[in-house]
Amino acid sequence: MANPGGGTVCNGKLHNHKKQSNGLQGRNCTKNGIVKEAQQNGKTHFYDKLIVESFEEAPLHVMVFTYMGYGIGTLFGYLRDFLRNWGIEKCNAAVERKEQRDFVPLYQDFENFYTRNLYMRIRDNWNRPICSAPGPLFDVMERVSDDYNWTFRFTGRVIKDVINMGSYNFLGLAAKYDESMRTIKDVLEVYGTGVSSTRHEMGTLDKHKELEDVVAKFLNVEAAMVFGMGFATNSMNIPALVGKGCLILSDELNHTSLVLGARLSGATIRIFKHNNTQSLEKLLRDAVIYGQPRTRRAWKKILILVEGVYSMEGSIVHLPQIIALKKKYKAYLYMDEAHSIGAVGPTGRGVTEFFGLDPHEVDVLMGTFTKSFGAAGGYIAGRKDLVDYLRVHSHSAVYASSMSPPIAEQIIRSLKHLMGLDGTTQGLQRVWQLAKNTRYFRQRLQEMGFIIYGNENASVVPLLLYMPGKVAAFARHMLEKKIGVVVVGFPATPLAEARARFCVSAAHTREMLDTVLEALDEMGDLLQLKYSRHKKSARPELYDETSFELED
Repeated sequence: MANPGGGTVCNGKLHNHKKQSNGLQGRNCTKNGIVKEAQQNGKTHFYDKLIVESFEEAPLHVMVFTYMGYGIGTLFGYLRDFLRNWGIEKCNAAVERKEQRDFVPLYQDFENFYTRNLYMRIRDNWNRPICSAPGPLFDVMERVSDDYNWTFRFTGRVIKDVINMGSYNFLGLAAKYDESMRTIKDVLEVYGTGVSSTRHEMGTLDKHKELEDVVAKFLNVEAAMVFGMGFATNSMNIPALVGKGCLILSDELNHTSLVLGARLSGATIRIFKHNNTQSLEKLLRDAVIYGQPRTRRAWKKILILVEGVYSMEGSIVHLPQIIALKKKYKAYLYMDEAHSIGAVGPTGRGVTEFFGLDPHEVDVLMGTFTKSFGAAGGYIAGRKDLVDYLRVHSHSAVYASSMSPPIAEQIIRSLKHLMGLDGTTQGLQRVWQLAKNTRYFRQRLQEMGFIIYGNENASVVPLLLYMPGKVAAFARHMLEKKIGVVVVGFPATPLAEARARFCVSAAHTREMLDTVLEALDEMGDLLQLKYSRHKKSARPELYDETSFELED
């Protein structure tokens, strides 16, 4: 099996006879998140990057009422299930057929209980059909339910010009057709809509090669490979890099695609506390000292899995410290930049640029084109030997259909736009506008008294709602004000941490943001959502490194 860094890991030690090019020398990383000095290519650069993140706890009475709400909902859920079993109440959920009544129930589990008895009551807040491009404004098809959200019917009315605060359209590149998209239309006329083959067979086009070259140039790495689906980029490539006898150390808040890829690999998986480098170091140290369970043999490889920006928390990975640990214990680092590439850093090149780090410090750079670039698919980038290995062994390359040519052209156009290769500075201006909008939106929400999670530079802004009844009321009232929001609850979040997740875009004007903020201010007073008391998190084990003591 090939190794991402060109070497092998034995008992946590890296044996690599190749010299890393453009590496960083003399880097110092402090525990409080301040990077003080870096030396690159013989030149010393001084910078000061403080990681500013907020994870405030809710007042005690809010948590009490939240758990009481779920408790009461659970009791009535069991009562309604009893009535359904005896035929007193009609059951609209999936049930076993009569001829399978002696079988083990296929649908009976807690999450299905939650879906039947709580999610269905507020289901109208999800899966709303959109009938326009996902720009800063979009159109929503109105629908109503006559059976308490089990089914819906359309009224024929379209709610026009709803402010879009839910799409991952960070740079505003997912928009209606204009003349700048002429190249996409030309590619569609030449290549058609799809490839109908895999990369290994007859599915590799010159457009794919051009896109991979542009991605590598944008990221400042040796090579890159693109895939037709972002989720599969993680789930199908991690098993190609690690397997049985390998160890994966995964952040507890990693995306499902990373979790699935780790499970499919067959490697041993251990979880470390979110963004807690002391928790990670303890696992690394134990892995090096004790090796594999029972046999005590050295791990074949140790792979650390992290995300650049965590989509539910809005936090940014503490990359300098993790890279320092990676080097200390000779492990490999795999970073998912789905929500950070294009949206973080002075020129949109992601978390490595945000911290002023060399991209070669990260062994496997992964990202998607579905957010900032207004397209679809994903990429793996890094050293050439890594990419060459994946071209042969990646399940996605062998079995999945290639990326659609018009989609590839859209990504090429977006990347060139960001890099200024289109002869303008509009791409950079989008990145700067996104950063400006993000800081403004977050600051105003904090001033209003809302509890929001995450880093001040993250375009994903979670606003904590907690109570399930308030989740439903919040989304419904916001739509009445022609503002489209995404609300998230269990199982995507902890049971008592339901939230609204705002996605700020460079396409949002100050007037749009002020309209949303005004509505939020009114909604916060109406629903009593302004819980902030500027207290420290009640979950320090997740967010405070100093709370995790290393054992001697």
